[in-house]
Amino acid sequence: MAAGYLIKSATLMPRSLIRKLVPHPDKLRKRWIFRMFGSRLADMHLWATGRRAITGAFGAGVAICFIPLPVHMPLALLSALIWRLNLPVLVATVFIVNPLTVVPIYYAAYRVGAALVGQEPTGFAFQLSWDWLQNGLGPLWKPFLTGCLVSGLALGYAAYAGLELAWRWNTLRRLRARRHRLTG
Repeated sequence: MAAGYLIKSATLMPRSLIRKLVPHPDKLRKRWIFRMFGSRLADMHLWATGRRAITGAFGAGVAICFIPLPVHMPLALLSALIWRLNLPVLVATVFIVNPLTVVPIYYAAYRVGAALVGQEPTGFAFQLSWDWLQNGLGPLWKPFLTGCLVSGLALGYAAYAGLELAWRWNTLRRLRARRHRLTG
């Protein structure tokens, strides 16, 4: 019995997993951050659990993570409304950049940008002062922003394509298993 349960839970389609994890839209509409969007949140495309809505939201969320400003959440909500992507997946994906991961992610983006711009990566000592923001950040802004743009676009597309391929592979695997069960 336990082995059958493990096999069944391991073969859950991503759609059913997402349905279990995502709160009901009515609960979210009552929260203050979502109230300002009114009836637009009732659009069924924002809550769709189809492959296109999920994979597009995941790719867009990864790309948004590389914007070096604290606008991830409003931009995720706006992107979901404009392109009709799955809102919960897009919002959850934006949290890839969090206080634990922000430094390694942005440092890697800076290294990518430095390589693309042709500038040697330099070390720097961060100081929380206006003088450091004006003078200490000077030589770093161009490779940093270039790296954020290129990394965001490349990794956003890679995340979309990777999840798309994984979803299709999982669907084909399940169809083959079903066909095998039916034919004997």
